[in-house]
Amino acid sequence: MSEELELFRENVRRFVEAEVIPDYEQWEKDEIFPRELWNKVGEQGLLCVDIPENYGGFGTDFLFSMVIQEQFARANCGAVGGPMAVHSDIVAHYVLNHGSEEQKQHYLPRMVSGECVGAVAMTEPGAGSDLQGVRTTAKKDGEEYVINGSKTFITNGQHCDMVIVVARTNMDVPGSRGTTLFMVDTTTPGFQRGRNLEKIGLHASDTSEMFFEDVRVPASAILGELDKGFVVLMGELQRERLALAIGGVAAAEGVLAETVEYVKERKAFGAPIAELQNTKFKMAEVATDIRIHRSFVEECKRLFMAGELDAATASMAKVSCTEMQGRVADTCLQLHGGYGFMREYGVSRAYVDARVQRIYGGTSEIMKELISRSVLA
Repeated sequence: MSEELELFRENVRRFVEAEVIPDYEQWEKDEIFPRELWNKVGEQGLLCVDIPENYGGFGTDFLFSMVIQEQFARANCGAVGGPMAVHSDIVAHYVLNHGSEEQKQHYLPRMVSGECVGAVAMTEPGAGSDLQGVRTTAKKDGEEYVINGSKTFITNGQHCDMVIVVARTNMDVPGSRGTTLFMVDTTTPGFQRGRNLEKIGLHASDTSEMFFEDVRVPASAILGELDKGFVVLMGELQRERLALAIGGVAAAEGVLAETVEYVKERKAFGAPIAELQNTKFKMAEVATDIRIHRSFVEECKRLFMAGELDAATASMAKVSCTEMQGRVADTCLQLHGGYGFMREYGVSRAYVDARVQRIYGGTSEIMKELISRSVLA
């Protein structure tokens, strides 16, 4: 690690400790964190850090962006870190890599500052992980496209100012060849936010339904090329899945550190439970599991930065690291005994927050399907 990267890591850690952790429990109860936090994070220079300077970013590399992901995850603040990652590591890079110069100049500086919050509307009530089953349509009408449909499970759904919408533009061909991405400002007539969905974990993260009723956008709102949206989506998934894997490892490291302190202090049968053989063995297993996956994601980081991370390897990282995160959280909760089931202990939040990691960004089952194609090719 470079000295500059470590200094940045410390800066992020201090920000999380000072500006996030003190109010986090209240945000969890409110089931949303305040919109102003986006501006505060932007002012601190923690949004879209690897966006080039000519678009308002800081021109750093992927590692700096992942430091932010890791510090939020390690601090057990996934309901804030996750939405920030969607904004900075997914939406902003869709715009950077596939947007027109006009789109980049219009959106990216405001995304860096936190003035414009981004979201991606892929999932639909009846489609789930099947992106080729999208039913939202965008029909050409003169120089405009008219969008109709609905989306669900949209991260940043309540806060977003711009949403990238996945819609079918050609119903005569398979979805992989007839899907287009549109950049839709949430002030556009016909756009409506649904309710903030109630989840078993990540309570402070806003996750919403969205409705599009005759939403008219100009042809200039197309992100990338007409009917080539599926290609864009597939091309950006490696980064998303690697980021989820990295966050999973960091979250596991964080809950392990908390559990180490707990088992040293908690006494049973007249001695700290850290002295019990079962505790020792479980901690050894967890620490080994985490270290193996840390090594894997560090390898994947290098591959990604070299442009060599293939879909199968990214899928391996995503499925393996998120499944590991779930195992670690479960083991650590068990070591807390009855207290692990109490919300006052962070391990309970780490446990429920970990569960969705095996679902979004591509379920574990979808990851295995993708990996198998490479193995059996």
